[in-house]
Amino acid sequence: MARVSEARRIELANEEAALVFFREALGALRDPRRAQGLRYPLLSVVMIALMGMICGADNAEELEDWGAINEPWLAGFLPLPHGTPTQDVFLAVFAALDPGAFRTVFLSWMELLRLGLRTAGKHIAVDGKTSRGSVDTAHQRLAIHTVSAWLSDEGLVLGQLKVADKANEIVAIPELLRTLDLRGATITIDAIGCQTEIAKSIVAGGGHYLLAVKENQPALYQDLVTTFAEAADDRRRTIDEQPRPVCERQTDSDKGHGRLEQRTVELCHDLAWMTTAGRWPKLATLIQVTRQRTVQATGKTTLETAYYISSDAHLHAPGAGHRIRRHWSVENELHWVLDMAFREDEARHRARYLAENFATLRHFALNLIKHYPERRLGIAGTRKRAGWDHDFLLGVLTSEAVG
Repeated sequence: MARVSEARRIELANEEAALVFFREALGALRDPRRAQGLRYPLLSVVMIALMGMICGADNAEELEDWGAINEPWLAGFLPLPHGTPTQDVFLAVFAALDPGAFRTVFLSWMELLRLGLRTAGKHIAVDGKTSRGSVDTAHQRLAIHTVSAWLSDEGLVLGQLKVADKANEIVAIPELLRTLDLRGATITIDAIGCQTEIAKSIVAGGGHYLLAVKENQPALYQDLVTTFAEAADDRRRTIDEQPRPVCERQTDSDKGHGRLEQRTVELCHDLAWMTTAGRWPKLATLIQVTRQRTVQATGKTTLETAYYISSDAHLHAPGAGHRIRRHWSVENELHWVLDMAFREDEARHRARYLAENFATLRHFALNLIKHYPERRLGIAGTRKRAGWDHDFLLGVLTSEAVG
C-alpha cells in the first residue's frame, strides 16, 4: 500500500505542476463568450481539446468521448463544475476564439518550452494546403485552404493562416510572415509566392527570400534563362561584349524509390544580364537547378530545369541546394503527417474560425509530440501511448515541466 500511495503522491504532484503550467501558458487567452451562464471554463475546454488531440481524438465528437472517459482523472486538476465539455461546446468555443490570439498563445507556449523558435540562420518553408474534406457542394463552398510556415530543420510549425482559396495565398503570405520573427532566416516559397510585395515583406522583416521562378513572372524568368545560357556559352567574346557571367556549380546524386537522380546547382551573383533586377529588393543571387532523373527499371531519363532568386549575397551552391530540397519537407513531414496521422483531409469544420483554430490545435499537438525528449515511437504510436499513460501525456504537454 505504501508504494501505491507514493506513486499516487507523485502523480498528484505532476498534475498540480501541469495545472500551474497550463494556467501560465494560457493566461493571455481571452474568453470570447459572455460571462453570464458559462458552464465550462475556457482553460478546461482548451486543455481537454489539446490533450484529446494528442491522444488521437481528431474531431469534436471524439474529443467529447475522450473527455468523458477520462473525466475522473481530469477532475483532479482541471475545473469541471459541470463535467467535461460536449462536442457542441468544443465547436462553439473554437468557432468563436480569435485565431490570431490563439496562435500567439501557442507560440508563447513553445517559447516557454524552449522548443527552438529562434529563427536566426534557419530555414522557414512557406506552403499552402487544401483540406479536401472541407468542400461543401450543397452550399457551393470551396474547400478550405491554409498557408503554413514550417521551420524545416527543427520540424516545427510556426504558424498558419486560412485563406478563401488558393489564389489568395499571394495576399495571405505577407500577413502570415508579419506574425513571425524573420530576422536572419531564409524563407523559401514556391512560384505562387514569387511576388515583389512578398519579397519586400521578407526583407523588411530582416530575412532573406529564396523564391522559385516560373513563367508567371515572364520577364524575370527570361532574364534567368538568358543569364545561365550566357554563362554556359564558352565562345570567345570581343572586347566590347558583356563578359560571360561566372557561376559556382555543385553536383550530387542519390537513389530512391527505384530511380537515380542527379542534381546540378549553378549559382550566380552577377546581375549584369538582368533587366528586372531593380524590381526585386536586395536581389543578390540567381540559381539554376537541373534535375536528371532515371527510372532504373526502364532506363527512361527525364530532365527538368528550375530557377530561383535570393536576396542572400553570401549564399553558395551547397547551401542553396539544401534549402531548395528541404523546402519540400513541408509536404512530406507536415502535410502528409497531418493527413495520415491526424486525418486533416477528412475534417469538415467550416463555421467561423473553427477550421483555423482546429488547424492550430493539430499543429501544436504535432510540435509537442515530435519534440518530446522521451519519444521513441512514431507519431501514431506516440498518440496511442499518450492515450494509455496519463503521466506520459503530461510529459508531452509540458516537456521538462513534469518529471
